[in-house]
Amino acid sequence: MKYIVIIGDGMADFPIPELNQKTVLQYAKKPSMDFLAQHGRSGLAVTVPEGYLPGSDVANMSIFGYDPAVYYTGRSPLEAVSMGVPLSGNDLSFRTNLITIGSEDGTVGVNGPDLSAGYILDYSGGHITSAEAKELILAVDEALGTNQFSFTPGISYRHLLVAKDNFGKNCTFTPPHDVTGQKVSDHFPQAPEGDLESERAARIYLDMMKASYEILKNHPVNQKRVQEGKLPANCIWFWGQGNAPKFEKFVNIHHKTGSVISAVDLLKGIGICAGLDIIDVPGATGFLDTNYKGKADAAIDALTSKDFVFVHIEAPDECGHIGDAQKKLQAVEDLDAKIITPLLNFARESHKKGEPVRILVMPDHPTPVSLKTHTSDPIPFVMYDTRELKVDGVSVFDEQSVKAGAFGTVYAPDLISIMLQPDDSC
Repeated sequence: MKYIVIIGDGMADFPIPELNQKTVLQYAKKPSMDFLAQHGRSGLAVTVPEGYLPGSDVANMSIFGYDPAVYYTGRSPLEAVSMGVPLSGNDLSFRTNLITIGSEDGTVGVNGPDLSAGYILDYSGGHITSAEAKELILAVDEALGTNQFSFTPGISYRHLLVAKDNFGKNCTFTPPHDVTGQKVSDHFPQAPEGDLESERAARIYLDMMKASYEILKNHPVNQKRVQEGKLPANCIWFWGQGNAPKFEKFVNIHHKTGSVISAVDLLKGIGICAGLDIIDVPGATGFLDTNYKGKADAAIDALTSKDFVFVHIEAPDECGHIGDAQKKLQAVEDLDAKIITPLLNFARESHKKGEPVRILVMPDHPTPVSLKTHTSDPIPFVMYDTRELKVDGVSVFDEQSVKAGAFGTVYAPDLISIMLQPDDSC
């Protein structure tokens, strides 16, 4: 038996007026997802436990079978693992976004070094390329890096700061994708009232953010981007801090080997912590232009030697954060046509050759285009076995239809164990 988990990041949604009050999943042409629903079993999954923010870190840990209440230490440490950045016990890792700061009317840039009058125009610096971003982060590290603070470039707008001695661990930092379009001063780093050390840390992190604006606003990379009609990545933004994670290995828990395919350091980091193989696919970007065929081919190849493959597609989430229903619709339809269809075809051919396959398809969380951020609502999932041992009568895959599914509502960290149950249980 082989197992495929396909994660359409953020593809669940709310009804959208321009889609005739349907969700993206209800409106999209997605014949393969619907086939899985018609020939499999469906339900709702709780990926975000009560008391946790609905981040991709918590939600995807849950999908991988790791209960956040047991394993979660923060988002950025998982990304640090993927980037090969070692963390000691008191090292505090921060996600460091390259963002675009401007005025309320959308004009790029603010007057003076004080960011208080600025607004977050884009949480991704216009989806800056990794090569461009590397130059910017290295410029920031040259100017602001010390024995206590070090910056590491990552992929596109996603980068890393490591701070020694848990500096700022008790401060509050806001994910920029949650507050796009809002005034930056409303979301500056905050310290618990009366915590003088944390208050000092919050000031220092804010000072670094302000200093980064002065470094980046006229950097040649950004000047060129503006000339090309692109948004400049003119400021850094900290969030997602935490210490080094400790996971039980996936193979020790489930006695199965596996691989992870994703363009996103977070997913790679979860996979590395779980002891899974990480497959880097050339041209995987985490957006609409990602190399879908390369990911599908890599997944099929991985299953020649592994039991499990996790395939993660980031594009629906990115389009939800942008607030663009049409782009999110494209992302979901591309996922269906370019990832699920070839993997379903592979599974059915494998079954004919005597190797059954189970496929699990689900988002990690909703990213409604109306909100441009995540919610913790239970998400739809479908589990399909090529032997079609049990079928529950659900005819399409979407947020409402799966409520009639045989699984009901389950806690997402249990899904992998459910997937591995004996033949007559799925």
